[in-house]
Amino acid sequence: MDGDNVIRRILTEFDHITVVGCSRDPDKSAQAIPARMQQHGYRITPINPTADELLGERAYRTLYAAPQPIDVVQLFRPSAEAAEHARAAVEVGAAALWLQSGIQSAEARRIAEEAGLLYVEDHCMAVDYIRLGITDDERLGRSA
Repeated sequence: MDGDNVIRRILTEFDHITVVGCSRDPDKSAQAIPARMQQHGYRITPINPTADELLGERAYRTLYAAPQPIDVVQLFRPSAEAAEHARAAVEVGAAALWLQSGIQSAEARRIAEEAGLLYVEDHCMAVDYIRLGITDDERLGRSA
């Protein structure tokens, strides 16, 4: 499946995004992008080891502590940490792993794809939502 098809599937088939590395700082993309996706109607579960609440939602210290089921794990951590987070995503039963813009890892890709997860790297979720012209009706499986 080509990249845009995987991106479209993730953005239209799932409505819950668990954000590893969600930031306290509204000026950082690690908060601004999840906030934008929240505005598009996605449920956000922030993962941040030092926050109790972000984006109006309870924050969890680790991916393992987050409520399940977990649909999409969106990663805002350095590329060097991507493989360990890919393993965690597999272990918690995530359906997809999305590495935000600037984050790439051949090992994370291998781990995710071998486990059958949908996988995207080095893409901005909010930009792709707009770029692909995804509508609320499409995302919610309704015909226009």
